[in-house]
Amino acid sequence: MRIQSDANLRPATAENGVCGRIVAAARRHFLAHGFRGVTMDDLAEELGMSKKTLYAAFPSKIVLLRAVLLDKFRSIEADLDRVSSKKSPDALATLHDLLACVQQHAAEIQPPFVRDIRRESPELFELVQSRRRAVIQRYFGKLFDAGRRAGIFRKDISTRMMIEILLGVTEALINPAKMTELGLTPKAGFSIVITVILEGVLTDKGRATMT
Repeated sequence: MRIQSDANLRPATAENGVCGRIVAAARRHFLAHGFRGVTMDDLAEELGMSKKTLYAAFPSKIVLLRAVLLDKFRSIEADLDRVSSKKSPDALATLHDLLACVQQHAAEIQPPFVRDIRRESPELFELVQSRRRAVIQRYFGKLFDAGRRAGIFRKDISTRMMIEILLGVTEALINPAKMTELGLTPKAGFSIVITVILEGVLTDKGRATMT
């Protein structure tokens, strides 16, 4: 299934400022409450604009949802770029900061949103999965490699395996039924991920740096 690029999703008929306001409002409502119960009429009323203006920018709620998802990933990557750009020699501290950043962003996404996107838009759920994998590989892959070279991450566990473990746990955390079964919120789940990953991949040298 072909996923459209970001450039193809930018509305050509609306001002960027108007699009930004619409996406920001939709992001607040969609991610917190799901998107099935939020209508385009509701958004137009809240924003104080006509439905004609709203539909000129985003001709359907699915198009708007896609823009919200891309906006969310752009903000995630901007924050991860900020953490990575510090170029700290302490790979363990950077790993903790990256995981904490992901945890913070996970807290914005509530179970109703995940439930709705899985049921109502499999194509967009595929977009979420592919972008999430790309983000984790990009920001954590080099870090795991550096940590293994520095002797603080275990060399008997490959970087690829560490990435797959992180991806697997992350996928479990966006499953609303599983989270309900475990009695966890995404934020609490990521706190556990941070603990498990740090404990599982550290060498004795790495553990010593934490004391």
